[in-house]
Parts: sequence; structure tokens; C-alpha cells
Amino acid sequence: MLKLFFLFLSLFLSVNLYAGEKVEIFSSNMTSEGNIVKATGGVTVVYKNYFITADRAVYDRNTSELELFDNIRVNQDKSYKVLGKYAKLNIAQKEKFFKPFYMSDKESRVWISANSGTSTKKLLEINEGMLSGCNPIDPMWKIEFSSSNYNSDSKWMNLYNARLYIDDVPIFYMPYFGFSLDTKRKSGLLMPSMGYSTNEGAFYEQPIYIAVDNGWDLELKPQIRTQRGQGIYQTFRFTDSATSVGEITAGYFKESGEYYKDKNLHNDSHYGFNFKYDNNDFLNQWLGTNFEGQSRIYADVSRMNDVDYINLSSNETSNNTTATQVLSRVNIFYNADENYVGTYFKYYQDLTQVSNDDTIQQLPTIQYHYYLNTFLEDHLLYNLDIQSNNLTRNINKTALQTDINVPVTLQTSLFGEYINISYRANLYIQHSSFGSSEQNLILNNEYNDGYILRNFHTLAASTQLTRGYEDFSHVISFGVSYNKAGTQSSNGYYSDNEKFCDNPQTKDDARCEFYNISEIKEEAQVDFIQYIYDDEATEILYHRLAQKISYGDTSNRYSELENELNYRVTDYLTFYNNLFYNYEEINFSKVFNKLSLNKFGVNLAFSHLYKDSFIPTTTEVPQFTSYLTSTLSYTYNNHYSFSALYNYDAISKTAKTQEIGFMYKKRCWDFGIRYSESRRPILTNDVKSFVDERYIYFTILLKPLMNANGSSNIPIQLPNAN
Repeated sequence: MLKLFFLFLSLFLSVNLYAGEKVEIFSSNMTSEGNIVKATGGVTVVYKNYFITADRAVYDRNTSELELFDNIRVNQDKSYKVLGKYAKLNIAQKEKFFKPFYMSDKESRVWISANSGTSTKKLLEINEGMLSGCNPIDPMWKIEFSSSNYNSDSKWMNLYNARLYIDDVPIFYMPYFGFSLDTKRKSGLLMPSMGYSTNEGAFYEQPIYIAVDNGWDLELKPQIRTQRGQGIYQTFRFTDSATSVGEITAGYFKESGEYYKDKNLHNDSHYGFNFKYDNNDFLNQWLGTNFEGQSRIYADVSRMNDVDYINLSSNETSNNTTATQVLSRVNIFYNADENYVGTYFKYYQDLTQVSNDDTIQQLPTIQYHYYLNTFLEDHLLYNLDIQSNNLTRNINKTALQTDINVPVTLQTSLFGEYINISYRANLYIQHSSFGSSEQNLILNNEYNDGYILRNFHTLAASTQLTRGYEDFSHVISFGVSYNKAGTQSSNGYYSDNEKFCDNPQTKDDARCEFYNISEIKEEAQVDFIQYIYDDEATEILYHRLAQKISYGDTSNRYSELENELNYRVTDYLTFYNNLFYNYEEINFSKVFNKLSLNKFGVNLAFSHLYKDSFIPTTTEVPQFTSYLTSTLSYTYNNHYSFSALYNYDAISKTAKTQEIGFMYKKRCWDFGIRYSESRRPILTNDVKSFVDERYIYFTILLKPLMNANGSSNIPIQLPNAN
């Protein structure tokens, strides 16, 4: 019994090694000779938040030094471990020394192996080592360095004289390389982008990230294109409240090479900005009110001097927009249970034009809407909508148009709710007053202020039937509506231009640009809709047919027949079709088909759009569209994947975008290569306003030092085909 007591005493012996700093040593054998304490046989040391194990330990009470020998493992807050053969801890000076040194971060899975390491308080100094996120045995990539330091509070590591190796092949030298082992935002340099273009020369962009406050951050992206010029883009992101977020992006690029002259560009510098802001409760925040309704501001405002501002924002051309028109908008509204008030600002910029002075802008639109209300036990329904549009521009005519729409509906059901019938009376008013920004311009009769007042009637009947089967449910809906014009009164601009602007041959004349009144035709519309759902209420089939029948225009009795179909053939295969058939032309005016497949690692989307306006023309420019879009990705396994993209304009017989790529993924690194051809717009002094480009992209992702958004994309531009 006495031997058993001394055995437990030696196994769990706790020694206070330093006054004020309690250090506990547990071992199966412990001896003391003067001021020297020796422990052997499974030594465990507990010091603050450190948990250290070793084969043996020696502690000197005079110097407060604790030496550990063989199979040393150190864990701090379960976040990383250090292994070595020898360690010295000075408890008084709070210094730690390991030789050799090995550290592994549990969260990031990054490990460091070095000759030695010394820790002083929160700073760790490491000499002559290597770092990687791969398997320590024959790592796929590694970074060797002469010295390094690591701050355990900020989890920031600095490497000096760093050399990147891919499978023992030296790739890149960096005199300094710093990175974070934490997921929190930190200021510093982000991964650079680099590449080469036959037209623009070598490309290098070095993002700088600044984040000193949780409420905002700033990203600076200076770039240089050796044969073209240099510039800088910046993005400032902020959150000014719990329900709002904003972003400001601005950029400037200066042409300095022969590229500007060779391409005959209209501008030798490119600049612009974009402002985004979204606030979901601005009234209560800004005014200190307590409204129960929803108030919101959404802003997306852009301005640039030409489209190259977008083209130069990134070296990844597939990320850049190919649109030639930019829409800036600001929406502000308050929405309650019964009322809605909003104002909207829209500004259009055509990037193919040198000036947009003649472009009509909506600054602003003001809207009031009274939501649908009922009367007479839900048999009478009514609502109100008022909109006022300020249509302005720098030159030529402007207008202020106000629309008032009041629909009143009387409805009921018959035969046990098998049939629903309704009658709706629609009252509509539009008033326009005109002005001009041109001085000394006398308004003629074509632009007299005026109004149009009219009403029309709608009769409708519909039914919906549902039947359940063993494996699916079938829903059929059938509806018929009949519209007929009522009384109409107009004066000024509307009576002066009604016949002229209703004529298909003259409706595109400049004086009709404010005439947006559509003729109320006496016509009926037939709608047939059916759904099929499986036993889990998942939609298998959606099918809709719609046909309008005119009673006033006997020469064109039937308007276009619309057919829409969405069919989920299987869990992985979907087909969508939307077409319009024109009886007069005995042809389709629009056919859109899309096939989607997601199975066996294959993700395929294939679509084709055909559209014909049937407008006669004497020019060689076709009046119809035929455009093909396709994307394909194939994941062979967890390591290999392939991708392809092809967009083709069948009218101009031009491939707008085509791309093929390959990606190889491992636990600690990814490598990809893509070949891409694209056509992007530019603003020149010539008729030609686009350039064709061909690129090879190399993607290198070293995990976990990089993520998918911070990978190194290296484009190599090939000579143009033309």
C-alpha cells in the first residue's frame, strides 16, 4: 500500500518552479539535487496556456531555466504544436528556445521546419527553415527562408529571403514575404497579378489592402503595362450601420506608349468611378423615427469616360463586361401595409458614343401606389397608381409626364368555385408638359402640352382543376379575357401626333420619342397553363400557351402565339423553350431553347436565341438575331476538372467568346491553364469599335496561403488572329 502511494505521488508530482508563475511538472520519476530538479519518464509540463511533453526535463532554480530533451511537443490553446529534440525555457525572462524546430498550425494546416526557434513573449524568431501546407514528406510546394518571425497575437508571419519551390524546382524569389495564419482581416499586400501581352507588354498589378477598422477597408490596385501605360484602381468598402453597406470604386489609367496611336483610341487616359450603397432602414436611422414600414435606399451609380475604364480594371478579360451601355440608378422608397411611396433616378451612358447629351434620362421618377383593397366581401377590388417621370437631357426636347392608373374589379365565383369571373374598369390618364435646354427655341405645335384620358373594359373567366395520381399531380388552368376600349379624350401633343405616331412607318420619328401610348385594341386573350408535380411536390413540367385574337383589325386577326415550356426530364436534365409564332409572316419571331445537364460530373448549359423583327430594310444589316451560348464543365474526380465556353453570333459568323481550360487540384495546391479568345469593345475614332484578343491563363493556388479569390492568375496574350 505504501509503494502504491509513492507511485501516484511521483506520477502527479506538481512543483512550483517560479514565484508568481506557477509551472507544474508531472512525471513518473523525479529527483532533486540542490537547486537542480530532474524528471524522467513521460514528462509533462503545464505553464500558463502551454502544454509541453518530453522524455526528460531539467530545471535550475537559480537561473529559472527549464531544459527539455527528446520528443518534445508543445500545444498552446490547441492552436499549434512545436516538436523538437531540445528546448530551453527561461521562466523569469519568458524566453523559449527549440532546436531543431517544428511548428504546425492546426487551423491553417501550415507547418514550419527550421534549424532553431526562439520565442520571447508573443514573438517567435525562426532561423533557416522551410514552410508548406502540403504533406511534410515530399511536399508538392514549399518556401525556404533564411529567417522568419511570427507574432502569436496577430498570427502574422514574416519570411525573409524566401524561395518558392514546386516539386524541388525553384520558381520565384522574394526578399520578403508576409502572410496571416488568421481568418481576420489584416492590412498588407495581397497576391499580385502578372502576365504578358503582345500588344501591351508585361503586366504587373500589386494590390494593397488596408483594414484598420471593422467598419471599413480599402484596396489599392496599382498596375503597369510596359508597352501601354500605368494606372491605379481603388475600392473603398464600408458599413455605416447594422442594416447598410456601401462601396466606392474609382480608377485612372494613362496611355503612355504607342498603343494609343496604333489603336487610334479616342482618349489617351481612361477614368471613372462606381458607387454602391444599400440601406434597409434609412428613415428610422437618419431621422430617429419608429416607422413600422420598410424604408430603403439602393444606389448603383457609375460614370466613366469610355469603355476602356472597364477593360483595364482587371487582367482577367472574362471578368470584364462587354455591355456598351451603363445604367446608373438610385431607388428610394417607403413601403407600408397599404401605401407605397418611391422615387427612382436612372441615368444611361452609351460607351460607344463620345457624348450622351442627347440621351433621355429619368431624373427622377416619383411614384405613389395604394395597394389592392376590397369591398363588398371581397367582390370589389380597387387600387391606385400615380407616377411622374422627369425625362431630361442636355440638348433637345425634355418632358414631364404624369400617369394615373385606377383599375376597379368586380369578381365572383360560380358553380361551387369551379369558375371565376370578373369585370375590370380601367381609368388611365397621362399628362405631358415639354421644355428644352436649348436657348431661344420656340416650341411648335408638335410639342404642345397636353393630356390623354381614356378608359377600357376587361371581362375575364378562368378555371383551375387539380387531380392527384399515384406518383404525381396534374394541375390545369384555363382562362379567357376580353378587352374593349371605352371613351377617350386628348388634346395638345397627343391629338397633334396620334395618327403620325400610331403609323408603323413613322412611329420611330424623333417627335414620337415621348409618345408611349399604345392603342387599346378590341381583342381577347386565351391562356392555357398546366403543371405536373411529383409526389414530393417538385415541379416536373410547366407549360403555357397564350393567344390574342383581334376583333378590330380583321387583316391581322391573330397576334403572335406564345408557347413556354419548362420540362425537368430527369433529376439532372432540364429543357426550357420559349417561342413566338407570327401568323402573318408564317414564321417564328422568337425561338429560345436551353438545355441544362448536371450528372456524372458534367455540368452543361446550352442555349440558342433566334429573333426576327420582320422590319423591311434596304441595308445589308440583318434585322434578326441568331446567337448561341454554351458552357461545359466536367469534374473527373477530386483532382481533375475541365471546362469550356463558346458564344457564337451566327449572323456575323463571329465567335464572341471561346475558352477551354483544365484544373488540377490537390489538398495543398491547385494548378490550372485556360485558353481564351474574346472580342471586347473600345472607343476609337474609327468605325471599328472592338478588338479581338487571345490569351493563355495560368492559375496557381498555394493552399492555404491563397484562396480561390486570391490565386495568382497569369495571362499570356497571343498575337491577334487578324
